[in-house]
Amino acid sequence: MRWALVKVCLAVTTMVVVAFAVPLGLVVKEMARERAFAGAERQAAAVAPALSITTDRDQLERVVASAGSASRIAVHLPETDGRPASRIGRMRAADADIAAVRRVGRASTAEVPGGYAFLQPVALGSGAIAVVEVHIPEDETTNGVGTAWAVLAGVGAALVVGSVAVADRLGVRMVQPARRLAQGAQELGEGKLGVRVAEEGPPELRRASVAFNSMADRVVQLLAAERELAADLSHRLRTPLTVLRLNAASLGDGAAAEQTRAAVAQLEREVDTVIRTAREAGPRTAEVPRAGCDAAEVVRERMTFWSALAEDEGRTWRVAGVDRPARIPVARADLGAALDALLGNVFRHTPEGTAFAVDVHHGEDAVIVLVSDAGPGIPDPEAAMARGRGSGTDGSTGLGLDIVRRLAESTGGDLAIGRSVLGGTEIRVRFQREGRRPARRGERSTVRRRRRVGAR
Repeated sequence: MRWALVKVCLAVTTMVVVAFAVPLGLVVKEMARERAFAGAERQAAAVAPALSITTDRDQLERVVASAGSASRIAVHLPETDGRPASRIGRMRAADADIAAVRRVGRASTAEVPGGYAFLQPVALGSGAIAVVEVHIPEDETTNGVGTAWAVLAGVGAALVVGSVAVADRLGVRMVQPARRLAQGAQELGEGKLGVRVAEEGPPELRRASVAFNSMADRVVQLLAAERELAADLSHRLRTPLTVLRLNAASLGDGAAAEQTRAAVAQLEREVDTVIRTAREAGPRTAEVPRAGCDAAEVVRERMTFWSALAEDEGRTWRVAGVDRPARIPVARADLGAALDALLGNVFRHTPEGTAFAVDVHHGEDAVIVLVSDAGPGIPDPEAAMARGRGSGTDGSTGLGLDIVRRLAESTGGDLAIGRSVLGGTEIRVRFQREGRRPARRGERSTVRRRRRVGAR
């Protein structure tokens, strides 16, 4: 593109320079010729008054000498008063040209060796016609023409060079942003998701850069969404794995029981690996709007599932606030997965026989779900809330609480960790009702240590 622009500018400027320089050069040449003939006419006019007064040869020679170079001016006198025709000065014009001027009575120009002869007729007192001849050398008609043409050629060359330089700079201004855009596209194709292009250059390239950056941001968001989805779906496998682990623990001793427990442990490790791998990179993306569901109904359904396991482990449990509907803008499957993550943490991280409870509180603009237990509690709520920071020593990926938090924030709510009245941990999840402002991208819920005094 750069060289194409330079070539086009070179061709156009050259044509413009030629179109103006050639006619201007011809005009300069014609002006020099006219200047030479005008000077000859002035010299002839200086001699003409003397001829109308006298034809004495001596006087005319003095007049010719005073009018200019005697070698360039000649006077052709006719026959008068019995005097024969005579000439003063060097004659260059042909007799036929002089006779023609006398006959016509008008000044004319004739070509002579070495230049031109200007012939000016002058009427004498006797009525005869004398002719004043002024020689014009060839070099005088081109005096200054070469210098003028050299100046025109220099100006034309400067214009061409200047236009090429300007075109080259303009080409660089257009080519560099285009190259950066192409380089950015190549790097993005190679997997460098952080590459962005500076919005520089002509308006069209700036708009292309803006579109490229928007596309790159969208690609990053889509990849992050895929990672989120992969991690969340993998985390949902932990619920049936918890059931399998608890059932395997009740099989007793024996080779088959040990193999079953080993297989379940291996499967849990593989699921944890999938979750951590999916969460290694990629920024978070905004949640897509979900269909609404009845939180009370979902709580009743999931408690039916977990109550069977609670009876097997001797856990006492309680559910409250599910006697009337509680609509929230969350998909049924997502809310079920969030409850499974919270209840699965209770079964996984508290000893057998630990009591737990699930309460649904109905507010004017929000629905609050409380999951509390009588276990040892969470020593570091901030670390528990950090997505993907689970050490793995206690079988935790650090993902479950973040899944619940993101689900709450998608409705404009939040998640808080505190101390329950049962003595253990209380997870408070607040969902905004329909029509409320959703949480902005990047907002983080606040982790608060809430110490309850007395009954709820």
